[in-house]
Amino acid sequence: MNLLAIESSCDECSAAVLQDGTLKSVVISSQLVHSEYGGVVPELASRAHMELIVPVVEEGLRKASVSKDDVDAVAVTYGPGLAGSLIVGISFAKAFASSKGIPVVGVNHMEGHLYSAFLEDKKPEFPFIALVVSGGHTMLIHVKEPFSHELLGQTRDDAAGEAFDKVAKLLGLGYPGGPVIDKLAKEGNPKAFNFPRAFMPKNANGEDGDSFEFSFSGIKTSVLYLLRDLKYSPEKRDEKLVKDICASFQAAVVDVLVAKTVSAARRFNVNSIAVAGGVAANRGLREALQSAASSIDAKVVFPRSLYCTDNAAMIGIAAHFKYRKFGMVSDLTLKPTPNLALSF
Repeated sequence: MNLLAIESSCDECSAAVLQDGTLKSVVISSQLVHSEYGGVVPELASRAHMELIVPVVEEGLRKASVSKDDVDAVAVTYGPGLAGSLIVGISFAKAFASSKGIPVVGVNHMEGHLYSAFLEDKKPEFPFIALVVSGGHTMLIHVKEPFSHELLGQTRDDAAGEAFDKVAKLLGLGYPGGPVIDKLAKEGNPKAFNFPRAFMPKNANGEDGDSFEFSFSGIKTSVLYLLRDLKYSPEKRDEKLVKDICASFQAAVVDVLVAKTVSAARRFNVNSIAVAGGVAANRGLREALQSAASSIDAKVVFPRSLYCTDNAAMIGIAAHFKYRKFGMVSDLTLKPTPNLALSF
């Protein structure tokens, strides 16, 4: 079975082809136009998708040596994401499927991230704990079996990825912030500044406990106050200071992510952990979680960096589970759902 997958939820236009669940090709076209604005501009994103979707799909089919007539099903992201961007991908997928008389499989973007680890040769074993750290999402999920999920906790305010972008903006490091902070953190002192590690209270009485909720707004605010006290100027920045701030900030975020993930694995007695989303590419997180997981004899599966950011391969592997294993398909009334939540 040849499955064509399309991802267009934000500023990456991507297509992938999977044959019986094995990835044969993936093409990702990133929209560089947004960098000068410090974030994604929705109108520019949707226009770029309209220009890119046809050549990106054609390139994906070519790289997989699959013709349009050989495609058996089309998978597409229908949310969450930017409405205009989602419309482009969904419209193309429905038109393609309708012209060929083949099914459409609508995929939640977060399902794609959640199952992206299954693109690797080393795969998670059910049940497992999934840490999803992608853009505006930070959540811990107990994955009992395919498409049987229990949400353990999520961010109450800023997600980890948002905190990286906002701190990078404060430092004048550009957008996106995660990769540049990770790079500079390698040369900084993670103990130079003691930024807060926020562990949300376990209950309404404010008692401390082993909660799986997240909060990263306090870390971002702490960096802001530090820069004000130092009278920091991006135009006259001290490179050593910036590296130390990046290292200390990253350490604070990673400490929280690792502690809660390992705690969840211990509580639910699982020995398999999967990490997905853009922040999963972070070097500091990978090293710290691998080390912490080994202390409880758990293995950690990280998708390669290519599959951590938005891509159609992850949409394809999620659709493979939905369609081949459960027969789940969508009809041609499928609509974009910008605020789509992950099902639990």
